[in-house]
Amino acid sequence: MRIPRTFKRWLGVLGLAAATAVLVTACGGGDGGGSSSGSNGNGGNNGNGGSDGNSGNTAVITVNAGVANVINIPTVSVKVCAPGTSNCQVVNNVLVDTASYGLRLVGSAVSGVLGNLPQVTSGGAPVAECGKFVSSYTWGSVRTVDLSIGSEQASSLPVQIIGDLGTTNVPSSCTNGGASANSASALGANGILGIGPAPVDCGTTCATSTSTNNNYYACPNGDNASCAVALVPVAQQVANPVHRFADSSGVSVTMPAISNNGQASATGTLTFGLPDLTGKTVMTSTTTGDVSATFLGRNVTAFFDTGSNAYFFNDSSQTVCSRNAQFYCPSAATTYSATLTGQNGVSGTVSMPVTNADSLFSNSSTFAFNDIAGPFGSSSWLDIGMPHFYNKTIYFGMDKTASGGAAPFVAF
Repeated sequence: MRIPRTFKRWLGVLGLAAATAVLVTACGGGDGGGSSSGSNGNGGNNGNGGSDGNSGNTAVITVNAGVANVINIPTVSVKVCAPGTSNCQVVNNVLVDTASYGLRLVGSAVSGVLGNLPQVTSGGAPVAECGKFVSSYTWGSVRTVDLSIGSEQASSLPVQIIGDLGTTNVPSSCTNGGASANSASALGANGILGIGPAPVDCGTTCATSTSTNNNYYACPNGDNASCAVALVPVAQQVANPVHRFADSSGVSVTMPAISNNGQASATGTLTFGLPDLTGKTVMTSTTTGDVSATFLGRNVTAFFDTGSNAYFFNDSSQTVCSRNAQFYCPSAATTYSATLTGQNGVSGTVSMPVTNADSLFSNSSTFAFNDIAGPFGSSSWLDIGMPHFYNKTIYFGMDKTASGGAAPFVAF
């Protein structure tokens, strides 16, 4: 039996995202029905895979119950093919994450093509990758696919396949005593489309060092027991597909206004390529998308993150919910503000309304919220999550500095 909207919180690392990937589910009303296992709604087929439902340089963003009844999960559909073939599969319900880098797909969501996806190797051994979280982990092989989203294409793109290697004998340096999060029900989606500024999910660190910051492993015998941390060239690391698209300058996320009481669903647009941003507040960022901020009288690091389903920050004076303890429950609606400053010195202000989450979540059929927040765990960070994206268009410039191009930025 599934208990929908039960708590799951991940605060950890997918590659470069040093403090991103917060995902919390909310306790609401009765059972939402369905099954908690497998990859619900993957929409995949063998053959040419059909259409992904997107057009041109845009993709449809959907927020609804999704595969696991998780609130504020913006998802798109993508099409993956075995490289150089017409053996393809459409994968629905892939989380759009502006604070991680690269495509990760649950193995069961690509079962129709998985056996034909070439494995990336290091020293002749198949490569696997670990995603480490506070109390859980993901584990799976690194393979290449031909990816298309609408008319945008990336050939022979290295991606992570989550869960295809099982959980037996996964290296302890990956599991760290935690539980696996290798299913769609655990992730809250059939995969993660990381479209933050960085071109790859690790970079030179994983190509030159086997330190604890390297999440890549080589598995000489093809099984988990033989896996050890390994060097992987940058060109073979899990890559941000936006950098390989024809419209590679950046992305924008456009979402509609929604009710302050929440809605059952919301539909927006992910656009590849950037328009003229004259008149916008353009703040250059780190390659991970971070900017400086002043918030609640302290200096913090802030980032815009569709992969976090609430605002997350520490306010010791705020009331934590009695029922949904990962969220705040102010006695009256309140609005926080922060002043952000880019590396170019440009500043802008963001406002963040917060309402009593216990009250909002009493309606178990609502999944889109613009006014929920929760404690982060560290007072030095401000996670500007999915609630902030409603009724706005927010732009992200890719990090092109390695090739002498533009610095990464966020604009609104």
